[in-house]
Amino acid sequence: MGQQEKVSTSLAGAVAEDISASLAPVDAELARRYPGDPGTRQPVHTVYVPGDAFGAGTIRSWGDQALAALDEHAPDAATLARVLGLPGDLAEPVYTRVRAKLQREPVEDLRVDFEDGYHGRDEDADAARAARLVSEAYAGGTAAPYTGIRMKCMEAAVRDRGIRTTDIFLTGLMEHGGLPGGLVLTLPKVTYPEQVTAFARLLEAFEKTHGLDAGRIGFEIQVETSQAILAADGTATVARMIGAAEGRATGLHYGTFDYSACIGVSAAHQAGDHPAADHAKAVMQVAAAGTGVRVSDGSTNVLPVGGTERVHEAWRLHYGLTRRALARAYYQGWDMHPGHLPTRYAAVFAFYREGMEAAAARLAAYVARTEGDIMDEPATAKALSGYLLRGLDCGALDDAEVAGLTGLTRAELDAFARPRRGDLTVTAQ
Repeated sequence: MGQQEKVSTSLAGAVAEDISASLAPVDAELARRYPGDPGTRQPVHTVYVPGDAFGAGTIRSWGDQALAALDEHAPDAATLARVLGLPGDLAEPVYTRVRAKLQREPVEDLRVDFEDGYHGRDEDADAARAARLVSEAYAGGTAAPYTGIRMKCMEAAVRDRGIRTTDIFLTGLMEHGGLPGGLVLTLPKVTYPEQVTAFARLLEAFEKTHGLDAGRIGFEIQVETSQAILAADGTATVARMIGAAEGRATGLHYGTFDYSACIGVSAAHQAGDHPAADHAKAVMQVAAAGTGVRVSDGSTNVLPVGGTERVHEAWRLHYGLTRRALARAYYQGWDMHPGHLPTRYAAVFAFYREGMEAAAARLAAYVARTEGDIMDEPATAKALSGYLLRGLDCGALDDAEVAGLTGLTRAELDAFARPRRGDLTVTAQ
């Protein structure tokens, strides 16, 4: 053995101790504000259904209508591939999986809407009915993985109504068996962080009344106004809103049409790929990074209805917008019509299936520390495993094929995707 190299230092141990002590508040702040991804499944979309139209058969009806649209306008894989421009090797697996998804789990995230989409005459009764139906769906195993309501906002004109509907819905859930694990609330038209804090106080009061754990009820913040992106003092309001939620914020959802109208975009140009939309979502994305709060894209108002040619045109638009969002790391969006479901899932499944083998190979090479034409770092291994996990969660990929390509179990993928802070060198066991 060779002679061991002598190691010398110049600083006393007290220096490092003093530095660590001075940074202790920063360490605590980092841990509090940036806990990282929660490690739970993120739905690929949110479906909005008006509170006065929501019924026990809503989810199955959406799935059946989506399947009927496929039967009429794309009865086989070749037709759908031609309409959307899918590569030949993806046509059959994507089409087969889309049909299976629509039969098995057509909606991943359902929001019963008591805001813009609501036109009922008795909101109290509709909110109570929604609570009962949601509870029954969870008890019977027919609920979407995530379900909740969008209430009216915290602005003065509708504040009391929004508070009452929230109370009726949550109270109804408690009366029918308790809060489901997939409960999601959406707070719309937020302009000031104080509105977020006010909603957090409302949920805190409900938890105390029913003896629930503090922080049990989280909520999404809907970004629909320019003030939610940029405050009067030039700061990013949305970043302050996450803090104002006091740990309850679960998502930031972009409201395509309200936001576009707010800044003066004409109706013909209000879309998710408008430069103004890109700017808003980029600010949301940076504000949410590392906080555990997920970002969702908005919707398109072009519905796939009418003759086949018109449906195909709407499908191409929706597919393109969804693929564009996925490439920009917006892994969730809104779907406003059953006809959007085929292209939502076609876009999502194609996105994950076309990149599966390359991502798996890079991750396997990283684990084996072998060299290839790309030298990946630990942060990239985190992104690669996260990509594969999202594909597994939505049904685009299968456990067996991912395990066969990577040599990793689901638990090992989770370890790469969600390492502890400061430790991105997790290795598979």
